[in-house]
Amino acid sequence: MGRKSYQALIIFCCFLASCVKDSPPGNTTGTPTNKSGVYIACEGQFTVGNAALYLYKPLADSTFGDLYQNVNGQPLGDVLQSITAIDDKIFLAVNHSDKVVVLNASDLRTVATITVPSPRYILSVSSTKAYVSSLYHNKVYVLDLGSLTVTDSVTVPATNTEGLCSYGTDVYVAAWDTSSRSIYKIDPVTNRVTQSLTVSGYAPHNILVDKEQMLWILSGNQAKDKRSYWTRIDPSTGNIIAAYEFPPSAEPIKPIFNSTKDTLYYIEANYSGGTGDNGIYRMGIHESTLPATPFVGAVQYQYFWALGIDPSTGYIYIGDPKGFNQKGSVSIYKQDGSYYRSFATGVGPGSFLFVE
Repeated sequence: MGRKSYQALIIFCCFLASCVKDSPPGNTTGTPTNKSGVYIACEGQFTVGNAALYLYKPLADSTFGDLYQNVNGQPLGDVLQSITAIDDKIFLAVNHSDKVVVLNASDLRTVATITVPSPRYILSVSSTKAYVSSLYHNKVYVLDLGSLTVTDSVTVPATNTEGLCSYGTDVYVAAWDTSSRSIYKIDPVTNRVTQSLTVSGYAPHNILVDKEQMLWILSGNQAKDKRSYWTRIDPSTGNIIAAYEFPPSAEPIKPIFNSTKDTLYYIEANYSGGTGDNGIYRMGIHESTLPATPFVGAVQYQYFWALGIDPSTGYIYIGDPKGFNQKGSVSIYKQDGSYYRSFATGVGPGSFLFVE
């Protein structure tokens, strides 16, 4: 769990459960034969070691809970930060346990456990190689997808490597360092940084590519008094095309694009219990200003922690961690923002993986 999670946990541990609009269906025990559906990476409560992998079946409206424990007969570990599918395997970055757990996608059985310091996100960069970012470190670790081992690392000029993004034959990494105003381009053949691009604001943490092949970088760290910005950059020139400054009260996190990559969605999380700057926001790539109101608002004493869009339906999945001290929930909204349904999850639903 990153610094934002620590802050959220401390502030919200005394709050009551936030609201769910209807009673979610009960979890189904056992393991489904067909492993397609929506996987939910439940972070768990920091230092407790109750991270869990859930699977939701949209057509049946059924949820299978704690699949890793059920299949492998042991706890997953402490803070399931992210989940990534590469070929016929699923990679789980278990942040505070300093490991990447690799599962067979067909049966969810463990095939490897790889030691990586504070892993955050995993990106496949070739048929034989993946990169892993690492909190508190100035490294991106190199995984050999054949041997499932760490074979090398990329040193970057800032700490807290975070978001990873493929662009053409290169990879960009954001280092969530409050002294940094750059993202870094890596050559995955040589595993070396070849260029840095300046962004607006400090502490970049997410990088995305829009339909016009422009980069979008989200930066900022509210807890460290670094205001958040969106920066749109032309990677062919390194020029900033547009910059959007958030108010000091806003903490935007976990951005995604829709399927056509012309509309950004992101969370603004208000950890103090208020409703201002709190919810799911969306904006087009040619907007001149940031959206003033949320697309899906959070209620008082609630904030969101996971955001995903089902590529087959366009439905929007939103995770509510309920303070990380009890079971969380996921609510689904239609493309127009109307509420559809909810289901229960493990502690701290933090990210999604959609598998057909």
